[in-house]
Amino acid sequence: MTDISERIKALAPSATLAMSQKSQELKAQGIDVINLSVGEPDFPTPTHIKAAAIQAIADNYSFYTPVPGYMTLRKAISNKLREENGVEYAPEQIVVGNGAKQELCNVILATINPGDEVIIPTPAWVSYVEMVKLAEGKSVLVPATIESNFKITAAQLEETITPRTRMMLLCSPSNPTGSVYSREELKALVDVLVKYPDILILSDEIYEHINYTGSFTSMASFDEIKDRVVLINGVSKAYAMTGWRIGFCAAPLAIAKAVTKLQGQYTSGCSSIAQKAAEAAYEGSQECVEQMRQAFERRRDLIVRLAEMIPGLKVNKPDGAFYLFPEVKSFIGKTDGNVTIHSSGELAMYLLDKARVATVDGAAFCLDGYIRLSYATSDDNIREAMRRIAAALAELH
Repeated sequence: MTDISERIKALAPSATLAMSQKSQELKAQGIDVINLSVGEPDFPTPTHIKAAAIQAIADNYSFYTPVPGYMTLRKAISNKLREENGVEYAPEQIVVGNGAKQELCNVILATINPGDEVIIPTPAWVSYVEMVKLAEGKSVLVPATIESNFKITAAQLEETITPRTRMMLLCSPSNPTGSVYSREELKALVDVLVKYPDILILSDEIYEHINYTGSFTSMASFDEIKDRVVLINGVSKAYAMTGWRIGFCAAPLAIAKAVTKLQGQYTSGCSSIAQKAAEAAYEGSQECVEQMRQAFERRRDLIVRLAEMIPGLKVNKPDGAFYLFPEVKSFIGKTDGNVTIHSSGELAMYLLDKARVATVDGAAFCLDGYIRLSYATSDDNIREAMRRIAAALAELH
């Protein structure tokens, strides 16, 4: 039998995908499971975007694409960044890849050397730490809790910086918490980062449009650090295009070239049809984005209200994305007579087994004692899921 590389042995599997797979397996057995584990909009891709993909097929966009993406798409992204975010990235500074996940990993692999430290505020998306591990870097976790709305302070950031710090990775609006840093909060972090010119800032802004605060600030909009900010974004969340697999990085030119070099060796350019669809997403009407945002905001209000009614759950009101991240520590050590809960992971499994609701263990996001619920599903599913969760938790004493 062929030995598996140490690199892969060291990686943890994605907890979100694993829980989603378990729920799908149960559904395949005819079991009624409500899946609150998966982070994707439940809306179909808007019609005008699908029409652009069909037209691209008719127009014979069926050949290899340039490694960093079609220039027409990169120009559309450059225009989007200028008009929506007030930041300037030339098309040559933009690399399109197979989803924002690939571009995140590309940037980390292209900039992090063995032993380099990457500061990651936690709770954090499951793949950040694993990507840093792939690059043989060291993740330095900066913890936040529900009391601070899951946001770190400038003082925490400064305490964490060492001579080995190479990058800070920030996600706002956040997966898994839905927290959104205000411009003032970001400025406080920027004031620290200005003192350390060798630190790159990797800003994951994929949930930019799923935002209930009325405003969004890109990290690249601060002139004092702009020349070392790499933006990550894509069409998956805002345009309900998760399966189309189109994301991008916008970076200083040297990093964009390095990412293109890397991508050219292991995936090359991404789908021609999906790229033409993404062009239509960025250049067409944005009304669909706002309609979906309003639906997510309504669902946010619904799930928060229902969660607040469940004794033992500690809940905040997230400002963006489509996740709730309640604290569940009060259930640790409790039992229903058959099962005793020793961790938030065991509680997530209990909810799957007992309530038939799939959630994700907070430990997967570097914060034990919490679970993540995705409310990217129908109002009826949210109501029924929270009813089941309340009934199952009520049996724990």
